[in-house]
Amino acid sequence: KALVCVESGTKVIEKYWVATKKGETKFEFKTTSEMAPNVFVHVTLLQEHKATENDLPIRMYGVVPINVENPDSHLNPVIKMPDVLRPESTASISVQEKEGKPMTYTLAIVDEGLLDLTSFATPQPWKHFYAKEALGVKTWDLYDQVMGSYTQEMSKLLAIGGDAEGGKKKPAKANRFKPMVRFVGPFTLRAGAKKTHKIDIPNYVGSVRVMVVAGQDRRYGHADKTVPVRSPLMVLGTLPRVLGPEEELKLPVNVFAMEKHVKKVTIEVESNDLIEFTDGNKKSVTFDKIGDEVVNFPIKVKSKIGIGKVKILAKSGKETARYEIELDVRTPNPMVADVMEAIIEPGQKWDPEFEFSGIGGTNSATIELSSIPPMNLDKRLKYLIRYPHGCIEQTTSAVFPQLFVDDVMDLNNDYKIQLDKNIKAGIDRLKLFQTAEGGLAYWPGQSESNEWGSNYGGHFLIEAEKQGYKLPSVLKKNWISYQRKKAQSWKSVTGKSNFHGYKHNNDLTQAYRLYTLALAGKPELSAMNRMRELNSLSVTARWRLAGAYVLIGRTEVASQLINNVDVEVPDYVELSYTFGSSLRDESMILEVLTLMNNKSKGGMLAKQIAEAMNQDRWMSTQTTAYALIAMSKFVGISSTDKTMRFNYNLNGGNSIAKNTQVAVYQDKLKVNGVKSKLTVNNTGSGMLYAKLVVEGIPVSGKETAAANNLAISVRYVDMDGNAIDPTVLEQGTDFIAQVQVSNPGTRGYLREMTLNQIFPSGWEIHNTRMQNFSSSFSPGSFDYQDIRDDRVYTYYRLGKGSSKTFRIQLNATYQGKFYLPTVESEAMYDNTINARQPGKWVEVIPAGGKAKTL
Repeated sequence: KALVCVESGTKVIEKYWVATKKGETKFEFKTTSEMAPNVFVHVTLLQEHKATENDLPIRMYGVVPINVENPDSHLNPVIKMPDVLRPESTASISVQEKEGKPMTYTLAIVDEGLLDLTSFATPQPWKHFYAKEALGVKTWDLYDQVMGSYTQEMSKLLAIGGDAEGGKKKPAKANRFKPMVRFVGPFTLRAGAKKTHKIDIPNYVGSVRVMVVAGQDRRYGHADKTVPVRSPLMVLGTLPRVLGPEEELKLPVNVFAMEKHVKKVTIEVESNDLIEFTDGNKKSVTFDKIGDEVVNFPIKVKSKIGIGKVKILAKSGKETARYEIELDVRTPNPMVADVMEAIIEPGQKWDPEFEFSGIGGTNSATIELSSIPPMNLDKRLKYLIRYPHGCIEQTTSAVFPQLFVDDVMDLNNDYKIQLDKNIKAGIDRLKLFQTAEGGLAYWPGQSESNEWGSNYGGHFLIEAEKQGYKLPSVLKKNWISYQRKKAQSWKSVTGKSNFHGYKHNNDLTQAYRLYTLALAGKPELSAMNRMRELNSLSVTARWRLAGAYVLIGRTEVASQLINNVDVEVPDYVELSYTFGSSLRDESMILEVLTLMNNKSKGGMLAKQIAEAMNQDRWMSTQTTAYALIAMSKFVGISSTDKTMRFNYNLNGGNSIAKNTQVAVYQDKLKVNGVKSKLTVNNTGSGMLYAKLVVEGIPVSGKETAAANNLAISVRYVDMDGNAIDPTVLEQGTDFIAQVQVSNPGTRGYLREMTLNQIFPSGWEIHNTRMQNFSSSFSPGSFDYQDIRDDRVYTYYRLGKGSSKTFRIQLNATYQGKFYLPTVESEAMYDNTINARQPGKWVEVIPAGGKAKTL
């Protein structure tokens, strides 16, 4: 006999005993809806127990899958709409079910080019919900426990199943038009009903896919239709992704006549106040057949920055076409700040005059008044926020001090909202740095954790959480796990603890790690106790470990650790490892003094740090951030009842009066003209420390060459390696920017180096990483590279007496005159190591012109 079982992914549906006969035995059963999408027919063939005259197996078994499709499980949406859509019109799209079944559905209209980027197929819910199921029934028998003709061991368990193979992707297609996406729903249709949707089509030209995805009562279906979007007259304008002040170029406008009745076309262009047309803004072109023509409009960028806007309008009889372009007008030059300071005695006034020297759109003036010695708060914060690079340290430094600004400054609501956005964005970005082991890497996507970066980034996350910000649970959990493993496995390094060596980095990193774990409520007491027994701890490590003990309530142990330990740190600057400096370390010590509420010793140290911050001197992002953090925390516990009373006005206008107990007041002045006069009156009983910061970005072309403990050379070569002159290039030329950096050895091994290359607006960067084929092009050996629209940041290290060459592939894309900014390389944590080549004007001429050769 044969036992036939019809089984699904979850249960036995039917079972039958079938008498078998010699040769082939046929068996039939009726399929039902519960057998969809498939069943497995499991057959067990048994010999009688007494049958010993043959050597056949006492039982045999097999499984065969059978697909079962229920026709009633399908929905068949029907899309009714025009075969061609027009830009800037309202499309009428009707949806119904072919057989009148009720259904719930969504409607999407998406640019085909966008879908092709990921080879996106219209979702097919029926195939998903009725995909082949694996066999979920496990089958045992007891034959190995029955004394029979054969006693050998047999298989005890059978579990068979399968899954369908995914389809292959189609190759992606290029699309030069702006994408459009519309998604509406869900909507519900009653049985036999039809629904019509009105969809606004924007100023878009191309092809869209209209998709309906439906489901209801275990029925599913989909439908799609590809529809071109075009009009008899179409227009397309092209500009670079960015532009710079004073640059000149041609705006190519491509006019398409798609039907025979389009003959004479008038093209008119207009722009906002950042761009001017140097040869008129209206031209015409005539068509004698279907086709396209390019019309060029020479333009010049004014000496301003902001968002440039260009509108293109084409008309031919009753036909009209529009196209709009938005792009950034940026300047590559750094912000320059002029600072004026004064101490205003009670009853006195201060009336500085100032004027702007930057290009339009970059100038600003900020007044800062404080009851404590000034610490250049506005300038230092802006430096961190504007810093262009984004490793774990720099990303954290940009947002960490913003957690505590409210303790120091009188902030308006808009400023508070912006700080909140910045902090949340910082938390989101730190997720990109987390490695598989839970630590934080130096660059996003790297697999190796950076120990100091893990400490510093994690410290920010825990402080943010304590202020009410929500952390991703996995991010925090895995970070704590990593910190604990590192803390438990740490070993002290023997040797002298100096402020340039590994010994200092090693014990400070461990002390900081233990501090962050204590702050997170997960202290590693055994590791803390082992570390405090070491006699060779550095000054900063002792203070940091003492802070960890304060956090867990062991203040007596903390006091013993720092008994007779100095608060001043010998002068040093570190290129890597902990990114430290003497001022950074002293700021860490001030943070611990604040925890211990030691205002007397903390006050003296805070005064020194404030004086250093107020000087016009360079500080690394690490030093700047930690100084701001420590000072903000100290000022927060040191607030007094001292009230600042003052009023101020600009150019004799309306006076603003303030009474505030916050240590620092700051306001961005609304200045209209170039020259202005500020008047500040101290109406209180205490001194006011006043600071006026006037900022602006100067015009390009005033840079000079430099080489300080580093050398740099820049060459431009064609694709065969022959030197070319970049000042005049033919449109369409492919070429390479080749930069060589050399370490003369005066500062030893150079770490955390950056090469900053910003390219002219008319050149486009060819990102070889986006190629899906192999190439012999070698960009050079670097640690990390950040490629953006108009610039490339390359990060590297360089041995003593060695050189490295970096290459970027470019294309001269747009005709015109553009500015090639300064090429510079520098150590991110020591501004005495830098080199640069000054910028210059370059030109892209029509193909076939006379480009310069070398």
